[in-house]
Amino acid sequence: MPLSERQLAAFADKHAWQIPFDTSPRHLAGPGDARHITHGLAVAGWQRTSDPLSPEMVLTSPDHRYSLGFDPGAGMFAWWRLWAEPTDTEHGWYASFGEVAPAEIICGLTDALVTSPPPADTAPLDVLDAAGWLIDAQGAASSPDGTCRVERRTEERDDSEVSWHVEVRDPDRGRFGPRLWEARFAARTPRPLVNAVVTALADPSPLQRGMHDRTAHYSVVQEPSPLTPKQVVEAHTARLDAIRAGARAARRRHKKPVTAPARVSTAQPGVRR
Repeated sequence: MPLSERQLAAFADKHAWQIPFDTSPRHLAGPGDARHITHGLAVAGWQRTSDPLSPEMVLTSPDHRYSLGFDPGAGMFAWWRLWAEPTDTEHGWYASFGEVAPAEIICGLTDALVTSPPPADTAPLDVLDAAGWLIDAQGAASSPDGTCRVERRTEERDDSEVSWHVEVRDPDRGRFGPRLWEARFAARTPRPLVNAVVTALADPSPLQRGMHDRTAHYSVVQEPSPLTPKQVVEAHTARLDAIRAGARAARRRHKKPVTAPARVSTAQPGVRR
């Protein structure tokens, strides 16, 4: 499913008339434009494998190991689901994101997946600690405004089975208020991918939203962005170019060298005199 000029033009047309507003904190910015996710996967060679006329969508990676599903009927806490099938050398895993999870946060996962980041030595909580989030004794990190919580969980039967849970709650009600959206990363989700998501989550820079775009909560702060609509589109195109180059580099790194077959000697044995 190569990304066509028509599809890029449709993205540009939508954002050309939309005055961007810097919206923060980003975990309350709302879903934004889902094409940040789907365009990134398309330039990396993913194909739509679901019914084109269905409101549900499934994109599948070139090697058929990964699938990203979008299902607006799945419940508000798991609109986006990504599955990784097990292989002979790697375990399977999955991740899910809720209805109003920002597309740019989900892109932290999908962009890293297709460009294959190097192994991570830093733990996700260390990433958040460095970003100024509060780390508590229960193995969880809270955003500076207290509305987003990232929790490390282990299985009772096996402490090595670590999963991660992101939860955003209503700022008016505190930690125990209504849940706005969540993300879940099953045990064995590669640490570099979890790190990519929490890095995007903790980034202090605002996200760009239109004046009437849906947000996760009315308390978000929106200010006119210094970016023009043209610059928003150019940033999207530049990101796609970087993903395309990164995906190609990742495929070259993972391509197994071809071993030449052993040469069979055709020399005839010497004649014994």
